[in-house]
Parts: sequence; C-alpha cells; structure tokens
Amino acid sequence: MGPSEEARARLEDEIRALRARRRELLDELEQQRDWAGDRGDSSQELQGGDELVAIDDRIAELEWRLAGGTAKTSGLPPGTEVKLRMEHGTVQTWRVVAIPEEIAPGAEDTSLTSDSPLGMALVNSRPGQTVTYSTPNGEAEVEVIEIRLPGIG
Repeated sequence: MGPSEEARARLEDEIRALRARRRELLDELEQQRDWAGDRGDSSQELQGGDELVAIDDRIAELEWRLAGGTAKTSGLPPGTEVKLRMEHGTVQTWRVVAIPEEIAPGAEDTSLTSDSPLGMALVNSRPGQTVTYSTPNGEAEVEVIEIRLPGIG
C-alpha cells in the first residue's frame, strides 16, 4: 500500500524542491571549479559534494516511498493508533506514520513516526505497561492504555 494522495503530493513537492536544490548546487560547484581557487575553495567543493550525496539519498528514499515502499524500521506499523497516559496525566491518542511527510497538516501534535524514540519504545508494549523513552530534555515515561494495529477495529 502506497502513501495517501495528500502524502503523495507532499512527497512529490519535496522531490521537486530537492531536484531544484541539486541543480543549484551543481551550478555553484561548477562555478567554483572555474575559479581554480585555493584550499578554502576545495573545502567548499567537498561540502557541496556531501550535500549532493545527502540530496540524492533523500530523493531515492522519497521515490521508494512513492513506489509503495514501507519504512525500514522494526517499529510499530504505520496506521497504528496508540492511546497513552502522558506524564502529566492527560490521555492522548497518537497515530503512527512511517515518515514525517505522511503527517497530515494540523495533526503534528497527534502523530509520531515509527522510528522515533517513543515509537520504538512502544514496540512489544502492552496496555497497562509503562514505557520509558528519550527526549531532548531527558527520559520520559508514558503508560500504554491501548494499541490498535492498522486494520484491526
């Protein structure tokens, strides 16, 4: 199963932007070569080459997703819904996605990626269990209330 039409459009937009940036970067690198400059220029060329590799890798990943590939992770499957009691006591329902581009606009606060620290911590967890995961501010805990895998009511 491939991405939704909305996710597909976001993926295609990102691919277009990456290809445009790639063309700009190639033009910049070509101009630098024409100047035959000093060691600082060589350093800039290396950085540009690194950026080109990163852009090519990201384009390949996005094209793979458009073709129906799934996340290369052992996390919860995309489409899973998890209901969690957060540390501050509120209960929140989260939807698991494979990649950030699948998060619908406005759903950023209720979505998590399968390979995020929380997404990975929830693998093999059960209702009633408390799981710990890493955040930028240190360790956090949540209580698992419910996990609904995709296609299971």
